[in-house]
Amino acid sequence: MTIERYIRLIAGIFILVSLLLSQLHSGYWLLFTAFVGLNLFQSSLTRWCLMEDILRKVFHVKSEAEMGQRS
Repeated sequence: MTIERYIRLIAGIFILVSLLLSQLHSGYWLLFTAFVGLNLFQSSLTRWCLMEDILRKVFHVKSEAEMGQRS
């Protein structure tokens, strides 16, 4: 799986879990949902994503472009 798909998967999981926790535990979990949304918005404007850096450096996940260059 490529880095782009991992980022979408992780963001979706974070949002769903925080929505569930806001219903079961505390409405303050919606702040985490907003944080994820703001990070997605910020990364679309700046083309920088912290999760992408983490996936590249810690887990050595490659992007579609990097995978295509090696073929």
